[in-house]
Parts: sequence; C-alpha cells; structure tokens
Amino acid sequence: MRIGPYSLPNNLILAPMAGVTDRPFRQLCRRLGAGLAVSEMVSSNSLLWGSEKTKRRADHAGESEPRSVQIMGADPQMMAQAARYNADQGAQIIDINMGCPAKKVCNVAAGSALLQNETLVGEILDAVVGAVDVPVTLKIRTGWDREHRNAPTIAKVAESAGIQALAIHGRTRADAYTGDAEYDTIAAVKQAVSIPVIANGDITTPEKAKAVLEQTGVDAIMIGRAAQGRPWIFNQVLHYFATGEHLPDPSIEEIQQLLTEHLDNLYAFYGEYAGVRVARKHISWYSKGQPHGAAFRQIVNRVEDAATQRRMVNEFFEELLDRRALAA
Repeated sequence: MRIGPYSLPNNLILAPMAGVTDRPFRQLCRRLGAGLAVSEMVSSNSLLWGSEKTKRRADHAGESEPRSVQIMGADPQMMAQAARYNADQGAQIIDINMGCPAKKVCNVAAGSALLQNETLVGEILDAVVGAVDVPVTLKIRTGWDREHRNAPTIAKVAESAGIQALAIHGRTRADAYTGDAEYDTIAAVKQAVSIPVIANGDITTPEKAKAVLEQTGVDAIMIGRAAQGRPWIFNQVLHYFATGEHLPDPSIEEIQQLLTEHLDNLYAFYGEYAGVRVARKHISWYSKGQPHGAAFRQIVNRVEDAATQRRMVNEFFEELLDRRALAA
C-alpha cells in the first residue's frame, strides 16, 4: 500500500475519530500493528489554530512516519491555507474530511454535507492539492442519503484532482452509524478509479476484515470504533491475514499494562486536569465486558486526579486476576 512516496508497512489504517485519535492513541495503535494512523480533524478556520486543542492536534512529536493530518472545512481557499499550515507543522499526508456525519459539522456545510455539492467538492480538492507538495487523501461516505449515493462520481472527481488515496465509510450521511455498511458501493468505487481505495465501516473482527477485502477488492482496510479499548485488533487482523489463525486477546495482565501506559501518556500529553477526563472514555472501553465493569466505571468516572484514577484502574485489574486465580 503506497500513498504518494510513502510505502506503508501494511494495509491496516486507524480511522480518524474526533476526540479519540490523539497522539497517544495513534502511537499505541501504530505500535500494535496499524500501518497508518490518521489524526483527529483540524478545522480550516485559522482563528482556531492558536488554541490549545488545535495545537495538540497538530503535535506529532515522536510519531512514526508518515504522519497524516485530517482537515475539515467548506471553503476552498481556507482549506488550502489549512493544508499549508499543517504541512508546515509536520504533516506528511493531508487528509480531507468529507465523511463526518455530525450535525455540528454538516450544519456548516462541511464533512459529509459536501457530498451534496459535487462542484464544490472539486474546487476544494483542486485547491488543497495545488497548495501543498505532500500527498492529499480524501475520506467520504457513500452519499448524502440512500437516494443520492454518488460515491463513484465523487471518487472520479477526486482522482482527476490528484487525490492519492480514497477512504470510504460504507454508509450515507443520513445513515450515520445505523444499519449495515454497503460494501457493494465500496466495490463500485474501487471499480471506478485506479487510485488506492480504503474500506471503512463495521470492520470489527479479523474475519470481517478479510471478507471485506475479498468482497470489495480494495487496497486497504480502515478500522475505527472497533479499536476503542481494543487497539490490539490490528495485530490480530495482521496475524489472521498471514496465517488464517486467531491471535488470542491479550491477558488481563497485558491489558492492565497497556492501559496504565496509555494513561501515563495521556497525563503527559494533556496535563493532569484534561488527561484524567480524556482517560475516562478509554478506561470505559478497556473495561467493557469485564466482570463488574459497569460498577467500576460508575466510580472511576467521578475521580478527578491522576494518581487516584491510575490506582483504581490497577485495583480493578488486580481484582480480576484474584478472581481468576480463585476460579482456577
């Protein structure tokens, strides 16, 4: 899998997710098998670039190459300016968001709302590609709604503009995250263009990843929500691709170590106040499905300092180990 001059180590990509794919999570997923990890989306509004939130999103210190940053907006010149700014900050791939279904994004005619205006899509892509020397990629959905599935048309516009890889979530904007992903539409997009195509949506297991690759003929798989609390899914998929066999989930001890390392990285990256609050969602995901996890989450989500949060996480996992030892 190549994007411009970059040859990825494999064809598994961590999807950009607002509030999730910060630098600590990207680094963790890369370490656990992802061939590329795309940043949270950065607004094209230059008034926001000086904010702490935007500066953190543009922080790539210590990250593996290539570094991909997603930008979002609806004005071609603002998007071109945002692409230049992020390339100057160290982005080696610029990804354009035309897939986000969130109302606050679509209400400003950005994200997947752009799929309603194919002319504007072309203008944005031309402006961004022309503004930077780094490869530009695009993330879309299958269309605005089921009556307007125009992904193959958008894909051709993207290819003509010089987009070097296209990721497609197999739902319309109207579907949000409901229903089943439309892999037949993704297959049609792959047939329509010669640039690399990446399939996204409902890829939750190694078997599903392999089935989607075979059904659609795409070049790569993008995993998002299935990596929340399970960043090791990338290694599991790679192992299944290579051997046809399942790599078991990490042990309780291994999950405890991964989570505590992740917490320490969050505290260091955000500072204690914000780090503790960002960590809550990750603790919830890691503890999901574990015995007494719901009761633990109710308590730990009220904690406001890093030392107590970390101690409670360790106590929870040590109790799991004690229960397992008693049951043995």
